[in-house]
Amino acid sequence: MAVREEERGKAKRKKTMGKEMDGMWPRIKAKKDLQINHLKGNQLFTVPNFLTAAEAKAFVDAAEAIGFAHQGSQGPAKGEAYRDNDRISVSDPVLAKTIWESGLKSMFDDIELRGKIAVGLNPNIRFYRYKVGQRFGQHIDESVNLGEGHRTQYTLLIYLSGDLCSKTRHGLDKKQDSSTHSLVGGETVFYDERRGIVAEVAPVMGMALLHIHGDRCMLHEARAVIKNVKYVLRSDMVFA
Repeated sequence: MAVREEERGKAKRKKTMGKEMDGMWPRIKAKKDLQINHLKGNQLFTVPNFLTAAEAKAFVDAAEAIGFAHQGSQGPAKGEAYRDNDRISVSDPVLAKTIWESGLKSMFDDIELRGKIAVGLNPNIRFYRYKVGQRFGQHIDESVNLGEGHRTQYTLLIYLSGDLCSKTRHGLDKKQDSSTHSLVGGETVFYDERRGIVAEVAPVMGMALLHIHGDRCMLHEARAVIKNVKYVLRSDMVFA
C-alpha cells in the first residue's frame, strides 16, 4: 500500500503564519496563451514559462531571506514516506490570489470534479529546497478539507530552479548562484498502479506542474538532487 503524506506537515517545519508578507514577494505578470502539456489527460500536466526566470529567481531570494528549516520523516518503517528536504510554509491569501489570477484560473475553466469547480489557490504556500542527496520518497498527496465546502483537489508545483531555455537566459544577472546553475537530478516521477513509470518530469525554471491528488493521486516521488540546488513553490488548487 502506498505511503500517504499528510500535508499538515511536522512540528519542525518553519512557518510564517497569520500575516501577509506584503512587499516581500516579486510582482507576477499575468501570462496569456500559456501552453499546457498533458502527460496524462487532466490528471497530470505541465505549463512551461508559468513564471519568468526573473520571477522564479526573485522567489528563491525571498525564500532564502525568510530562512528554511529542515524537514525529515521517520520513513516507511513507521508508515511515512522518506523525506529529506528544507521547507518554509507561509499563509498568504494575497499571494495565492495573485498566482491564481496570473494564469491558473483560465486553465481550469473546463475541469470539473464531482460537480465541483476550481475556485482558487490554497493560501498555504510552501517552499521546498533540495540540496545534493536530498529527496522525497514515493508518496501520495492527501486532499485537504478547508471547510465551507472547499477542498483541495490538485497539487501545484512551480519549479524555481532547473534548466533554462536560451530565451529565458537573457536578462538574468550574470552572477552565478545556486538558483541559476544547471540542476542535475531532482526529477518528479509518477507511477501507475503496477509501479510502472507514467512520467518523469525534469525541473525547468518557471515551469508549473499540476496533478490530481486525494483518492485519485498517482504514487510519485522527488528523486535525489545530484548537482546544485532544487527550489520549488508548492500549493494546491481548491474546488467548491
